[in-house]
Amino acid sequence: MSEPQGPKIYLLPNLMTAGNLCCGFLATLKILEGALLEATSAATGTHHFQMAIWCILGACIFDALDGRLARLGGHESDFGREFDSIADIVSFGVAPALMVNRIVLHDTPKLGWMVASIYLVCGALRLARFNCLAAQNSAAANREFKGFPIPAAAGLVASLTLFMLWLNDDRIEHRLTKWVLPPLLLFLSWMMFSGFKYPSFKSINWRSTRSLPKFLGIVVIIIFTVMNYQWMPFALFTAYLLYGFLRPFLSRRMKQEIEEELEDDEPAEASESP
Repeated sequence: MSEPQGPKIYLLPNLMTAGNLCCGFLATLKILEGALLEATSAATGTHHFQMAIWCILGACIFDALDGRLARLGGHESDFGREFDSIADIVSFGVAPALMVNRIVLHDTPKLGWMVASIYLVCGALRLARFNCLAAQNSAAANREFKGFPIPAAAGLVASLTLFMLWLNDDRIEHRLTKWVLPPLLLFLSWMMFSGFKYPSFKSINWRSTRSLPKFLGIVVIIIFTVMNYQWMPFALFTAYLLYGFLRPFLSRRMKQEIEEELEDDEPAEASESP
């Protein structure tokens, strides 16, 4: 009897996932370093927290790229899905929970541990549920997410923290921060297991075509985001969060225009699923 072959590891998609994992690990290190250095130099501690925020946002970019590279080359695999979930729990589970715990709730260790743990456990359960749904029906899982995706949740927490640092002149300690971030973490914990459905935008890939006005609009948004990096990422992640609440009330045509998932494309997506 021949021995079972090991899983195939496709290079480019899994390199992106490895980049996601490394960003999450670096964010965790920067948060711990910032917590240690904050006692001696508040500015140095804040700088490390800012680096952690950028690492989490960088992990979001890597996470968006790995799946698209896999689908572009037809290299979606069970190994890639599991590897991606392991990276996500570090970058979008551990890192944001630790950041809010160390920045906001360090004065109340018990409360901080509970809030961070709830977010982390809900994020892990969210990833496990997604893997089960994807294994049962990968075509449906590719079209939309059930519950708020954990990368978007982490991006919202990181971008809001960056926005508040900009508002508070790079000061971590602020009453508004303490009243906003912990409730947001609990709210996102619930949203990840809610019944709200969010578009995955996985139909958008390197071969997608757009009209000239839409293309120019995307370019303008990217340029505007780069120019206003302090608050624009927070606006984009918030818009995505609110879209899940508005989506059930939109017409089918409007949803298709926004999500670019036309009916004619759905059979092709289902046939390409592993």
